[in-house]
Amino acid sequence: MPRPAPGRGTPPFDRESPVIPPRTAPAAVLWDMDGTIVDSEHHWIAAAHDIVRAHAPAAARTGLDALVGMAIPDGALLMRALGVDLPVDEIVRRQVAGVLTRMAAEPPRWRPGARELLAAVRAAGIPQALVTMSYRETADPVIAALPPGTFDVVVTGDDVDRGKPFPDAYLRAAGALAGAPDRAVAIEDSPTGSRRREPRGSR
Repeated sequence: MPRPAPGRGTPPFDRESPVIPPRTAPAAVLWDMDGTIVDSEHHWIAAAHDIVRAHAPAAARTGLDALVGMAIPDGALLMRALGVDLPVDEIVRRQVAGVLTRMAAEPPRWRPGARELLAAVRAAGIPQALVTMSYRETADPVIAALPPGTFDVVVTGDDVDRGKPFPDAYLRAAGALAGAPDRAVAIEDSPTGSRRREPRGSR
């Protein structure tokens, strides 16, 4: 699997990273992936459109932006509601396969500043977790493209029973880091993900 491509105007990883003052540092930083670290959400939307066009052509013009930040099985339920007559597990399998194909053909670009902030947090000795609703096989190429040890914990969508907006994935990551969720910071790009982190959880 090709690694994510450099973002337009994104400086190389080895440039000087920002410095995080110790007295303002959180106990942990919990990162979303799609749309936050890499620009990959369009691959998920395109793969979903392929499924809808093939199995529910009457809904082919329906916008699927609501899938952004949503757990993949929940997105499959949305596609079934549009008329896709496939089991949820099969829709999930096809969407993940479609995303992997697109990532191979067009590696997602890094979001500007994401790698620099990841490096700064790591240099400050603050634990980091990747908390994404992407499945492990789509997250692994992004993890592999970052320096070893960037993330202390990885929680993906196939690790939890309830996805966004439930806080289960963030609470699992915070627990694995042995930190109090209310002293952690979550970095998200979608309203769904932001709602997920709020109950009993991080800032």
